[in-house]
Amino acid sequence: MDYLCRNYWKCDYLDPGTMQIFKKFTFDSAHFLPNVPEGHKCRNIHGHTYHLSVFIDDKLDPHLNWVMDFSAIYKAIDPIIKSIDHKLMNDIPGLENPTCEQIAIWLWDQIKPQIPQLIKIELNETPTSGVIYTGKV
Repeated sequence: MDYLCRNYWKCDYLDPGTMQIFKKFTFDSAHFLPNVPEGHKCRNIHGHTYHLSVFIDDKLDPHLNWVMDFSAIYKAIDPIIKSIDHKLMNDIPGLENPTCEQIAIWLWDQIKPQIPQLIKIELNETPTSGVIYTGKV
């Protein structure tokens, strides 16, 4: 190793490989679960403050020294978030039975075409409950 090369990212012979970056979003939505048994508390309309983390995997751009511009991620995902924020999710096509798992799949299907480097999303509907989704196998 050339000890004169002190700036790791500018050494021609060192490849940092791929890196994972993430961006977090929040949104508030109402829903009810029509397929659960009568008497189940989630059968009633209620709401959550959802926390979404999106994970992107790609090579570090050698000129910009980043994987992707965080503002580009925001611009791609913000319209998707706005389409479900402060809405009754059951009224949105594909979310007629909006479990946390189904919402994660729906979000993936909306985000992946915009950001092909997407590798994982994490969606929390409460501080202690959520789902991690890595796409269809």
